[in-house]
Amino acid sequence: MRVEDREKQWRLLMLSANGGDAAAYRNLLLELTPALRAFARRGVARAGAALADAEDIVQETLLAVHLKRQTWDEEAPLSPWLFAIARHKLIDALRRRGRRIELSIDDFAESLPSAEAGSDSIVSDVKRHLEGLPPGQRKVVSCIAVEGVSIDEAASRLSMTNGAVRVALHRGLAALAAKFRSVES
Repeated sequence: MRVEDREKQWRLLMLSANGGDAAAYRNLLLELTPALRAFARRGVARAGAALADAEDIVQETLLAVHLKRQTWDEEAPLSPWLFAIARHKLIDALRRRGRRIELSIDDFAESLPSAEAGSDSIVSDVKRHLEGLPPGQRKVVSCIAVEGVSIDEAASRLSMTNGAVRVALHRGLAALAAKFRSVES
């Protein structure tokens, strides 16, 4: 697929996802993952780090995309926004490993996806990480982060207050982020 076509497709999926279309959001994440995986693998290879670190970078990037997707400017292309997040996650991962490295943004101007889809891997990773959360946090994170429902809808569905949903979501996402950090240590 040409870069222009890929960009157009990602943009349309992101617009639909931000509009509440859960299927479009799932498809977007499935399409972004191979490109992010290729990007992360190239980055860790250049830095002399283990290729196994690349998958953690991909997962952290997808989590950041999920949490920050409303910050994307709908008038701007998606790729620069996406790969800026990925670049920061790569640098953060390398810094945590005690390496000091500078990466030129020019090295990542055109990031092409790898041929592998890995959709089953994404689903199993999400399920595995969610199962490690306490039941209340798991339900809230699943509703909001996986299903894409609003805070109000999650509160209604789970018979909780909006404040309790927000607290459980924050704690659940913090626990997931801590797991990713501890795996890298």
